[in-house]
Amino acid sequence: MGAALARAFPEKRLFLRSNTETRYVRLSPATQVMTVSGIAVVVGWTIIASSVLLMDSIGSGHERDQAQREQQLYQDRLNAMSDQRDAALAEAAAAHERFNAALRQVSTMQSQLLDSETRLTELERGMDVTYGKLRDAVLARDAARQEVAQLNDSLNGDGSEMAELARLGDMEKTVDLLAGALTAASGQRDSMMIEAQEAEDFAEEMIFEAKLKQARNDKIFNQLEDALTISVSPLDKMFRSAGLNTENLLDQVRRGYSGQGGPLTPMSFSTKGSEPDADGLRANGILEKLDRMNLYRIAAQKAPFALPVKSSFRFTSGFGPRWGRMHNGTDFAASHGTPIHSTADGVVTHAGRQSGYGILVKIKHEFGIETRYAHLSRLHVKVGQRVSRGERIGDMGNTGRSTGTHLHYEVRVGGRPVNPMTYIKAAQDVF
Repeated sequence: MGAALARAFPEKRLFLRSNTETRYVRLSPATQVMTVSGIAVVVGWTIIASSVLLMDSIGSGHERDQAQREQQLYQDRLNAMSDQRDAALAEAAAAHERFNAALRQVSTMQSQLLDSETRLTELERGMDVTYGKLRDAVLARDAARQEVAQLNDSLNGDGSEMAELARLGDMEKTVDLLAGALTAASGQRDSMMIEAQEAEDFAEEMIFEAKLKQARNDKIFNQLEDALTISVSPLDKMFRSAGLNTENLLDQVRRGYSGQGGPLTPMSFSTKGSEPDADGLRANGILEKLDRMNLYRIAAQKAPFALPVKSSFRFTSGFGPRWGRMHNGTDFAASHGTPIHSTADGVVTHAGRQSGYGILVKIKHEFGIETRYAHLSRLHVKVGQRVSRGERIGDMGNTGRSTGTHLHYEVRVGGRPVNPMTYIKAAQDVF
């Protein structure tokens, strides 16, 4: 073994000459082997570490691009649903107005029909009376004609008989007049019956059209209700997964947006102050779900569901015990100067150095939530400044108690630190 090692790495001497003396260093085969092995180990470790960093960068970049695409897709879907909801509500309101107009027209025609039936009844009664009088007049006329015939035969009539003949002639004219009035009344009755039948046919047609519109409204309502159920459930799950009480959270948002133009309010389809019908109740139910979805979207901007680092990064340490101490946040490692962004809307309460944290930014959010961004190299905000979700607040650095360039990110609720990944993972199911 020693001979083979000596042949592969023969002993070498390095001569070091100065002005006064000459020295040499003896390099034995074993020393040469150890030196070459050390260099090989260092080179190998450098290659492996570089490969790991490259794979982490590629993986995190792919996940970030995927998250951005899903977020844009979800936003497009919400906008499309909002447009569809507005169009459907407008169409429902127009259909309801047309239905009310048709009902008013049907009601008017029904009133006219009732008036026509009343007049028809009165005419029928008048005709019965007229028929009775006409019958009596005809009988009297026949009797008078018989008397006239007898008088003509006798040729001995006096003045009283001639007066009777004149009276009978007047009665005959009256009978003819009554017969003409009866004929006119009969024609009017037939005309009114035709108008009544036409009004009844029109009312049936309007009722059938109203039923068709009701069926169409039911289909629109069903589509809107299903779409809203699919959209609201992931948002509700996201907040519950983050450990937030959704009802209290929505109440806070609702109080902050209680003015005109804020959350949607129930609509009324009745102008008489009565309770809404079934369509009105369904429309109000849809508006309530839309209101809940809008409140969730507002709350999502005010809660830290976003990532503080948008460039390529890798996780270096998570939330929990570490080296015998509690690590209250999550560490993101990237190159020096990488932009750091606010994860939610809020107000900057601290922007400067703090022991252990180095250059630190604290942001106060709604719902008693605070986020912290530590070990920064540069600040882009100041105390009291209001920031929006995604706004750049600083650059990644290595200040404070830090072993390398990274971001220490904390989320605190009511002053108590919680795991930031709870919020980040909860948002991955929605955005």
